Amino acid sequence: MGRGPSIEARKNATDAKRGKIFTKIIREIGVAARGGGGDPHNNPRLRVAMDKGLSANMSKDVIERAIKKATGELEGVVYEEVRYEGYAPGGVAVIVDCLTDNRVRTVADVRHAFSKCGGNMGTEGSVAFMFKRVGVLSYAPGADEDAITEAAIEAGADDVVVYPDDASIDVITSPEQFQAVKDAMDAAKLAADQAEVTFRADNDIAVDGDTAKQVVKLLDMLEDLDDVQNVYSNAELGADAYA
Repeated sequence: MGRGPSIEARKNATDAKRGKIFTKIIREIGVAARGGGGDPHNNPRLRVAMDKGLSANMSKDVIERAIKKATGELEGVVYEEVRYEGYAPGGVAVIVDCLTDNRVRTVADVRHAFSKCGGNMGTEGSVAFMFKRVGVLSYAPGADEDAITEAAIEAGADDVVVYPDDASIDVITSPEQFQAVKDAMDAAKLAADQAEVTFRADNDIAVDGDTAKQVVKLLDMLEDLDDVQNVYSNAELGADAYA
């Protein structure tokens, strides 16, 4: 039996992943601050991005520096938002949101990922109509369903979904109500394990076997691209897809 990776190798891999997450969050903070100003009290998107940074153990100094670069107080790179759409194997719809300083590089990288994994790039709007933008507060199995449901309804959430397979819970909100609901849940001492504004498909497509593995390969490859911020799909994948 082969020897597993050394402690140093595992640490280097973890540090690299953490660094990539930080880079994505810093870009998001910058775009949010440049578009809506550097005051999180008057810029909901910036506040969400800052919360994401703090949840990832990003220091306040790093966050403040990203905001200052975006608002012109410090020199920095300007990133623009770009969205690509396409299909993975099995007819799975995929949305790829990017922040880039070089569109030519980014589109080439995204197109290569689709092509290598048996997918196809689509035109703008070709799959986006299948998704809806929502706020989601997610709770791990074991959370107090009654308390979360009562507080979420009181806060103005649109829906509370309890998943029968593991009893995890999602509180669903409109994007506009997301921050208010999150603040209310935090105040009720029911902070979510994960909270974000994201895209969710109206209907999922079940894929299995080799097709499912190809879908996972494509999604992972897209996620690993430096310019990619978020990847959304309507794939319904079983555990065997990750085997």
